[in-house]
Amino acid sequence: MTNETPVDPYIFTTDLLPLDPRFLPPLANGLLGWRVYGDIMHMGGVYNGEGGDCHRANLPCPLAVRMDIDEVEKAGHLQHSYSLDTHTGIFTHSLRTVSVIASQSLYTHRHHPNLLVMEVLLIRQGTSREPITIKLDSRFTPQSDDIVFHSEPDYKGASYIQGQTTTAEVSGGVCPSVHIIWTPITPSLTLLPDQAQSRWGFMVAVAGSQDSVQAHYDTALELMANGNLRPSHLRAWEELWAGSTLELTGPDDLSRALIGCMFYLLSAFPSLHEAPGHFGGVSPGGLSNGGSGQDYWGHVFWDQDTWMYPSIGLFYPQLARAVLEYRVRTVDGAKDNAEKQGYKGLKFPWESAVSGREVCPEDIYGQQEIHINGDVTLAFQHYLYLTQDMSMFTEGRGSEVIWGVADYWVSRVTWSAEEQNYHILGVMPPDEYYYNVNNSVYTNTVAKFSLEFAVELAALLKYPAPREWQQVADKIKIPFDQKQKYHPEFDGYKKGQFVKQADTVMLGYPLGLPMTPEVRRNDLEFYEAVTDPGGPAMTWGMFAVGWLELGEVEKAGHLLQKCFKNIQGPFQVWSESSDGSGAVNFLTGMGGFLQAVLFGYTGFRVQKDCLAFAPSIPDDITQLCIRGISYLGNKMDWLVRGQEVYIILREGAKHAGNTKPCALQVVLKNSGTKIPLIPGKPVTFPRESGMICKVDGALSCWPM
Repeated sequence: MTNETPVDPYIFTTDLLPLDPRFLPPLANGLLGWRVYGDIMHMGGVYNGEGGDCHRANLPCPLAVRMDIDEVEKAGHLQHSYSLDTHTGIFTHSLRTVSVIASQSLYTHRHHPNLLVMEVLLIRQGTSREPITIKLDSRFTPQSDDIVFHSEPDYKGASYIQGQTTTAEVSGGVCPSVHIIWTPITPSLTLLPDQAQSRWGFMVAVAGSQDSVQAHYDTALELMANGNLRPSHLRAWEELWAGSTLELTGPDDLSRALIGCMFYLLSAFPSLHEAPGHFGGVSPGGLSNGGSGQDYWGHVFWDQDTWMYPSIGLFYPQLARAVLEYRVRTVDGAKDNAEKQGYKGLKFPWESAVSGREVCPEDIYGQQEIHINGDVTLAFQHYLYLTQDMSMFTEGRGSEVIWGVADYWVSRVTWSAEEQNYHILGVMPPDEYYYNVNNSVYTNTVAKFSLEFAVELAALLKYPAPREWQQVADKIKIPFDQKQKYHPEFDGYKKGQFVKQADTVMLGYPLGLPMTPEVRRNDLEFYEAVTDPGGPAMTWGMFAVGWLELGEVEKAGHLLQKCFKNIQGPFQVWSESSDGSGAVNFLTGMGGFLQAVLFGYTGFRVQKDCLAFAPSIPDDITQLCIRGISYLGNKMDWLVRGQEVYIILREGAKHAGNTKPCALQVVLKNSGTKIPLIPGKPVTFPRESGMICKVDGALSCWPM
């Protein structure tokens, strides 16, 4: 018997850093982001460059510091260890010799998002009473290619620079200002002969104005003085994990992958305590990436709404709403995009920054990849079904988004007298290997659902919906091959043509287009055989979800296994492509992977009147635990173990949404059994399909 300490799957540890610095862990909090040891950081919503040249503005990062030790100490035994603790969002470099343990900790503050922190701790070992010195090797220079910085007088002993980006996103627009205050970092730190240990703290505050940055730095000083700088950060992460945990007992690599995905995705979203209205959206590579020519320039795509949003929305309505509010703030730009194309309503940009105007460097994507409109409205629809928060659609202006998109689709379709239905011509589907095609089955389906939701929302808000919305929804063409019983990707698609990524297979999930199991199977088989094996990372998760719907658990596991090629150790950082190329910290791929487990193994489906479920887990997973599922003002914890499912409704749940909790029940599909969910009282039932819905006869939760 051994007494080895169990390995904590939340802590990623290594003795050697990755050779490719792109795979060092990013540290972010929804407002600030940087890569460990990097000399560049980014701030949400701060871009430089006009139109297609728009990119995240590179800000100099004062914490671009590596720790080393005096050459005399190196003569003794020297050990390095590097760890990312995803419990706490803290990266630590530990250095051990016979006479000292030195640790350098780095974190982007979770509760106070305008702060970055570095802490250094020296602990004397052995009997030596000599001074011990460690070196701090800094790459920081207070300069940027995107911002002309000016030095300001020191502020309370800290250095201070401020400046504006050189070029606005829109001609004649305002260039954002950036103010940075930081604790000066000395070249070395010394543990004096009479000291057993000593600790140093270095803070960075970043904001958009002098008053704001000084206030945030003052907060950092106060927290440091009262010993609450790190504890307040730890509490924020503890709170976040308490409301959004996805764990399993099974393969270690799958467990670590899920934890890594959840950590990096949560890091991309704002603090639960941050005032609304400041979130700049989520780009494929997050805030640690996105400078000029890098990782899609930090632009926001459908990736946010389709790949990242669903998992976050199932845990945190507040963070989901931040995504929707970001889209609302870009409505004026979306209107301008539609007008420039010659259509009515709103056309959300394929690549978005702050204004909502198209900033894609290549015109064809903005002109043709119009499924983005349906992707955006589907996120709004799921939010409403999960929360019944009508305020998002009234004073929150969500109705403007839904109805503006509906007007766009009506003006964008063309009536085919020959086929007696509406066509959408000249588009690029999600499969970007093809362009200028007609009737992309994915695009037409999201257009249909957008229009139907617009009619539904209009009825809820007693708004007179134009008849054309329903007419186009009813008559839009959804390509289907009656003979071979599958959905061609677009008009003229020939079975066997190579495709880039998940496209048609997304009709079943996330779109939920009704089809028979035979058609679902055919779509999966036909497209799996011709999908580029080197395509983007989120693809195989969608195939896995499809096979799980059909009960093919082993086949789903095989496809999910393909995703592991995109995970670059030791810090579980994803690359866009399996060979390590493309965008890094690829949140899009992580989002697809999470959905494969969160919506695949559970069978969760967000529907108008219920949260449906159909658990199906492979034999090598003995239990799946999901804590913090939010539905209609409630928080639930789920456990799938063997042939049983356990649910407990939390008492006094925090962060469950803006609406009052509804009385809920479990309804099992096969037996029709109804089980009330009472806060604090666990329920158990056989593992089968069913739904969570309001209790029969309960007062409506709709605030009408």
